[in-house]
Amino acid sequence: MSENPLKTKSYTFAIRIINLYKFLTSEKKEFVMSKQVLRSGTGIGALICEAEFGQSKADFRSKMSMALKEANETIYWLSLLKDTDYIDLKMYESLVKDARELTAMLVATVKTTKPL
Repeated sequence: MSENPLKTKSYTFAIRIINLYKFLTSEKKEFVMSKQVLRSGTGIGALICEAEFGQSKADFRSKMSMALKEANETIYWLSLLKDTDYIDLKMYESLVKDARELTAMLVATVKTTKPL
């Protein structure tokens, strides 16, 4: 990964989400919410990578906005997994902390790329 903090953090987060997915499917036998959190949690970094080579400033901003939506959706799925006892509070808090940090970074990025 390059030295882009947002790209690096989203990649590291995606690895954590993939490991969560493996845990949920093998240990908890949960296949629906785990697939949703896998999709949204890994989608954040994929969209950030797409944005890097956006066709325009508007395309870049659009991809970053979509990554922000995926981060917010990931927090939703993590909350559901916690509240249905598929993950414990410690795991939830650790993952949500990272997701919220990504959200804050994406909000700042989107705000700074908006047209005046």
